[in-house]
Amino acid sequence: MDFLTATLAFLVLLTVLVFFHELGHYWVARKNGVKVDVFSVGFGPELFGFYDKNKTRWKFSIIPLGGYVKMFGDGDVTSSTSDEDSSLTPEEIATTFKAKSVGQRAAIVAAGPIANFILAIILLSGLYVFVGQPYSAAIVSQVVEGSAAEVAGFLPDDLVVEADGTNVDRFEELQRIVQLGSGEAIDVVVERNNELVKLSVTPKVDIYTGPNGQDAKRWLIGIHAKRGASSFKQFDVFSAIGAAVYETYDISVGTFKAIGQMFDGHRSVKELGGPVKIAEMSGMAAKAGFATYIWFMAMLSINLGLLNLMPVPMLDGGHLFFYVYEAIRGRPLSERKQEYCFRFGLALVLSLMVFVTWNDVVSKQWF
Repeated sequence: MDFLTATLAFLVLLTVLVFFHELGHYWVARKNGVKVDVFSVGFGPELFGFYDKNKTRWKFSIIPLGGYVKMFGDGDVTSSTSDEDSSLTPEEIATTFKAKSVGQRAAIVAAGPIANFILAIILLSGLYVFVGQPYSAAIVSQVVEGSAAEVAGFLPDDLVVEADGTNVDRFEELQRIVQLGSGEAIDVVVERNNELVKLSVTPKVDIYTGPNGQDAKRWLIGIHAKRGASSFKQFDVFSAIGAAVYETYDISVGTFKAIGQMFDGHRSVKELGGPVKIAEMSGMAAKAGFATYIWFMAMLSINLGLLNLMPVPMLDGGHLFFYVYEAIRGRPLSERKQEYCFRFGLALVLSLMVFVTWNDVVSKQWF
């Protein structure tokens, strides 16, 4: 049952995320007069589908790990040159992706990741209206003996108002700042007896057993939130949208920061997970309840948007990089050079997929 739950939860989650991503490409393409031949959720042989009034084939394919929008006149789903271009009429050429300006093409490509951010904002907004945002007042209840916080001078009943130059309204925000840090000293401002007190705390590393049974590392300063301060803060619609936009931005910045820490050695690449880990976490989120599952979907949608914006050929960010080059130079990169770049990008993406899948296999100790 756990396997079935995880599989079903993963497929539903991935279908929603891929559909919205490709819908972004499709919608902006149609708004710019581009004809779309195929809208596919998944790769490989078609499972089922239908044609709409614009003769676009909407389909679900057998391999659910992604999707694509194939536009009229493209040789394949990467918008390579079609052998049929020479046989098209001027009217037909005008409806191809390549016939559009560099700005229009960039907008079509960027629309996919943007759609993922919009989906995350919609999901988080709904949660904040109907369930609420997890909220713990940033009030210190206990300072752990011998901890970094004790050395820094934290006291019970301190109200944390700022950390690392960022205003703190919730204890959860302080946790995120500490755990996404590199272990260096963090400047903190607390309110104590109606006065602002400046402290500097250097987090200590804590080794713990993660959900996958492997040892993991995190930074802690050694304080606990005030008991009874944990709750869910509900918002009206407009306030919820504002909070969701800020949360999406904050998570995006934190994700880029975590990736940077992997490059400089402060964070292990073993933390990266692939399809197996995502499926497992999807099942755990689904079992934890509908709200947790929706929150997890929003987090993955943000990460999918960020991943696709990476300047790697084969990804949307790689295409955008080529369009920036074209806009600056006044001409596109030669097709031969683009082909070499796409081959490199494909090798890089496949290598990453193999690596994260290997991480999944090792963490599950299947051999």
